[in-house]
Amino acid sequence: MEDEHYLYRRIANQIRNEILEGRLKPGDRLPSIRQQTGTWKCTQGTIQRAYQELAALGLLVSQAGKGTCVAGRIDPQLMQAQGPLRRASLVQKADAFLLEAITAGFNLHEVSQAMDLAMDRWRSLESEVEAPVERFLRFSGSHDSAVSWLAGNMGEICPGAELQITFCGSLGGLMALAEGRADLAGCHLWDPETRVYNLPFIRKLFPGRKMAAVRLADRRLGWITQAGNPLTITQLEDIARPELRYVNRQPGSGTRVWLDASLEHQGVDPQNIKGYGDEKHTHTEVARAVAEGRADFGLGLEAAAAAFQLAFVFLVEESYDLVFPAASLDHQPFKTLLDWLAGDDARRRLGTLTGYDTHHTGSIQWV
Repeated sequence: MEDEHYLYRRIANQIRNEILEGRLKPGDRLPSIRQQTGTWKCTQGTIQRAYQELAALGLLVSQAGKGTCVAGRIDPQLMQAQGPLRRASLVQKADAFLLEAITAGFNLHEVSQAMDLAMDRWRSLESEVEAPVERFLRFSGSHDSAVSWLAGNMGEICPGAELQITFCGSLGGLMALAEGRADLAGCHLWDPETRVYNLPFIRKLFPGRKMAAVRLADRRLGWITQAGNPLTITQLEDIARPELRYVNRQPGSGTRVWLDASLEHQGVDPQNIKGYGDEKHTHTEVARAVAEGRADFGLGLEAAAAAFQLAFVFLVEESYDLVFPAASLDHQPFKTLLDWLAGDDARRRLGTLTGYDTHHTGSIQWV
């Protein structure tokens, strides 16, 4: 129900903004409900609910034989809600939430961390829906706290630029880049044959194309367990202990690729792992499942464990790269981003994230 509610709100908000910003004109006919279900990959009821809400606001009208159209006259107060006033309204809502949280005893750091975790959740939901959304710089790939941080600070790093994030796993990110659905991808794919991260996969997916792999950071990956690690989970083989409930990452994620390769090397049969089929799309969701007692442990980033005040058992340090075509360096946002990543400010600020090593941040490998 939560995902359906989110999608209905997203559809309504996108159409509303297109009308109020003038991209949809009075009298313009909207796609039929059947067409919209194909675009948004949802039920007819979800589209109908969005259309009904917009009709109640006076933005849409439905006429027999003519379908659903933009209203001929829009309330001027709605038009004025755009631009600075609309943003000011959002700030007021944020202030109200912040005051409520502080009154409840949370400090600013805890509130900021909670908002980051919630944003990861909503980005994960958004990535499950393919919708025509225009952004400045499109990112697809593995879930990462540093990428989330970049999205929140992109305007400072690259003035005028915006980073749209789709967390879909490392392989999914590279495929989106290859198919032109992304401008850059984020991955940490371990190849057991060459014992190298990312480069073998880039060569396979982009034959004949010159690609850049820029190190964002090296990250600590390990077991996320209940606080204090009461079940004494200490090594890879513990994953097959019959009394333990595991929570997994989805196929195609770099974490899952490393795990499956490691299990094969150790001779561990995934069928003997309780919870192997319980799959989450982000490190945050894995940590949340453990924190809420729905699983005893999972494989994830130290940063995710720290965010939920859980125990962490280090297993491996992995390399996380940003991948894009070499030709993209002709465009200013990429040049600016790379210059920043190569500087001391990037190492200092990204280095504050728990479990991140920035000694190689900004280094480039050409593939």
